[in-house]
Amino acid sequence: MNIGRAKQIAESGQSVNVTYEGKQIMIQHVNEENGTARIYAADTPDQEHEVSVSSLCEH
Repeated sequence: MNIGRAKQIAESGQSVNVTYEGKQIMIQHVNEENGTARIYAADTPDQEHEVSVSSLCEH
């Protein structure tokens, strides 16, 4: 995924089918400078992770 699309998804507040390592996730925030996104799994919103935006997949 590219940074622009990740930012668009994060700002939309809508549920979009995005996965990280095969798991459905939500994008909390995108850091354009670092090319990273703060994400969490829909079933564990209290466990956030910082990952590379390029490792996210939209389906």
